[in-house]
Amino acid sequence: MAKNNLNWSEVEKLLNLAFEEDIGTGDVTTESIFPDDAACEALIKCKEDGILAGLPIAKAVFGKLGAIREWNEVKKDGDSISDGDILVRISGSPKQILSGERLALNILQRLSGIATLTSKYVNIVEGLDVKIVDTRKTVPGFRTLSKYAVKVGGGFNHRMGLYDGVLIKDNHIKQAGGIKNAVEKIKQKVGKEYKIEVETSNLNQVTVALEAGADIIMLDNIRDEMMKEAVKLIGKKALIEASGGINLERVRQIAEIGVDIISIGALTHSAMALDLSLDMV
Repeated sequence: MAKNNLNWSEVEKLLNLAFEEDIGTGDVTTESIFPDDAACEALIKCKEDGILAGLPIAKAVFGKLGAIREWNEVKKDGDSISDGDILVRISGSPKQILSGERLALNILQRLSGIATLTSKYVNIVEGLDVKIVDTRKTVPGFRTLSKYAVKVGGGFNHRMGLYDGVLIKDNHIKQAGGIKNAVEKIKQKVGKEYKIEVETSNLNQVTVALEAGADIIMLDNIRDEMMKEAVKLIGKKALIEASGGINLERVRQIAEIGVDIISIGALTHSAMALDLSLDMV
């Protein structure tokens, strides 16, 4: 089971926006059909193998609607789930359960998809001293949940946003007049408050980043042979991150070169939603 590291204030903001978007002034269909005192039971079920993520948020969706009389979880976040598995049994108001159904499933399906894809990458590099890490390539407003799902799948989080980490990328380098200038300006501004990471695309940039005192060196879209040379050059003088064009077929090969971190944007921008459903009993 994954630890619940959710930022609930951020979750609350997202749910408020989602309720406004989907329910607005009210659910015309269910409010027309069901009386206030009606009761029902429902099951959230799995229709595809994967890793479950997002149950606490799904519960919060129904909780905000006042839909839950009983919430009995059969599975927990981080569990492996299979086609046909019951994930949770719910009893409550049909008006409110049906009003929250789509939002709860949207969250569960997307987060479970991210956790499932992350788990595949993590399993492939099992036994090697490397971390599978996400990026900022997330749906706006959905980052907190997406990065939570990565951790549920066994991965690690890169910086949450621009405010909690330094990453000098190619466009920074161009505008700053080079890696050395960019690193010096950041050190003058923030001192040792942040680790400094520099994106590099060739061995010359790697050398300059080392000389400038970078803490982490990203090898971005570098061919395997050059990556091997870069890893030897860097040694233990900085952490080494590989990024760009890494897929399930290549990730073990990259990890075996000896990098410390592999960052993969696809974890959050290309994960397929897991197929789940809510069925009334």
